[in-house]
Amino acid sequence: MTGWTLRPERSPQHCFDWRRLMNAPLSPPIPSIPPLPEGARKPRVLILGAGMSGLLMGIQLKRAGIEDFSIFEKREEVGGTWRENRYPGLACDVPAHYYTYSFEPNPEWHHRFARGPEIQNYMRHIADKYDLRRHIVFGEEAADARFDGRRWQVKMKSGREDSGEFLVSACGFLHHPREPQIPGLEHFAGKRFHSARWDMSVDLKGKRIGLIGTGSTGAQIVSAVSKLPCELNVFQRTPQWVFPLPDREYPLAERELLKRFPIIARTAYKFFDQSFDHVLARAMIEPGWQRRMVEALCQWNLDRVKDPLLRRHLTPDYQPMCKRIIMSWDFYPAMQRPSVKLVVDGIERVEEQGIRTVDGKLHPLDVLVLATGFNTHEYLRPLELTNAQGLTLSQAWGERGPHAYYSLAIPGFPNFFLLGGPHSPLANGSVIRYTEALVGYVMQCIGHYGEGRFNTLAPRQDATDAFYDSLRESMQGTVWVSGCQNWYIGKDGLPEVWPRRPREFNEALRRPRLEAFELN
Repeated sequence: MTGWTLRPERSPQHCFDWRRLMNAPLSPPIPSIPPLPEGARKPRVLILGAGMSGLLMGIQLKRAGIEDFSIFEKREEVGGTWRENRYPGLACDVPAHYYTYSFEPNPEWHHRFARGPEIQNYMRHIADKYDLRRHIVFGEEAADARFDGRRWQVKMKSGREDSGEFLVSACGFLHHPREPQIPGLEHFAGKRFHSARWDMSVDLKGKRIGLIGTGSTGAQIVSAVSKLPCELNVFQRTPQWVFPLPDREYPLAERELLKRFPIIARTAYKFFDQSFDHVLARAMIEPGWQRRMVEALCQWNLDRVKDPLLRRHLTPDYQPMCKRIIMSWDFYPAMQRPSVKLVVDGIERVEEQGIRTVDGKLHPLDVLVLATGFNTHEYLRPLELTNAQGLTLSQAWGERGPHAYYSLAIPGFPNFFLLGGPHSPLANGSVIRYTEALVGYVMQCIGHYGEGRFNTLAPRQDATDAFYDSLRESMQGTVWVSGCQNWYIGKDGLPEVWPRRPREFNEALRRPRLEAFELN
């Protein structure tokens, strides 16, 4: 089985070694998947979602010589969250040259932090270049999936049915908008919409706009909308720490240079990979100079707010990075513009004319934007999975909440994989980077199936419990358990994040440990 063993690039584990970094071969961390051996079984694979992870799964299946797969996409175009979101200021908070597939650098990025439409164009390019569109079934959303002991039987909302030996959920976790439970919200007479369902027909110029939510999305909206001739009222429940990461535009000459010398983009990828792993990730998981540096820079950024009262209202009472940290150079300057007003009094109710706060004041509004995030713990739900014994996913997760072996496999649900499930490094790494490791792991499992080593596999419950015991032990000392309320925390009180460095996650997924699985 040597042909199916992934060989990620190695790098220093405990400190920066820039000489080794610059001299390391520029091969991608997840190499091309070799074709299955002649005579091997080739399963049918069903993939749910044509975003970043679904497209990657399709690419690797094709590289393995498996053409019998379908990607079911509920919309009419690829792109996932970058297709769904269209709000002003939409951008990725991971540097653009690191927010790519390792094997497909993009010299066309126009900014250090790519804008949403640029990222969706990149995904379109991927779908075309790797001939994935003929495998994508657009306009189909899975409603029910049942395992019959041999194959997954999937029924779409349209009534269409399909089946395959393997089912892969690439739905992501940022696709179920969460609306706040505020009395009277439905009575607002103006335009009201969630940031993930932005109404492009609404002209904001000259309007009185209310924004509920000051997380990453809210900060980007503030930075963009504050430049328009309008009045922006920002309703803040909890202030956020903001890391001062400056953006810049890449000039045409620089983009042309990257086209001519791809090694530059690959080197940039390596640089950011090392920086995330050795600096930002370490700041989150353990005390040290990295954490002190991030805290100092966040405080310096906050000190740029000149008005003492405004600065006090924008000062969090928890440790930086305990909540998802905001990356922005523009947010604090935007909050100091005359057209922007910060409202810190709690919301009592929404009325036809606007929002009334607990101090009795009515804030008249023409437009109300809800930047209140997503139901991040739903994952692939409301799609219900049922195994051969009649157990549903909702029952399996029950009071404990979402859990999975290394974020991708669930005890009792054979031949099912979840890309980007609970306890992946979503808080301290690049989603694309660790998804390559997840997909590589799934492909190795499919390779074992092709060789006839099993018909079905599902993680053992004791192996999954041991995995969670290790997570709880490692969670101590991380910023996520330092006392704040954040959207990472699951039903069982354990933050649904990876409490170690992203590289350790990728290393753990280098090859499947079949002894941790029940094989049939």
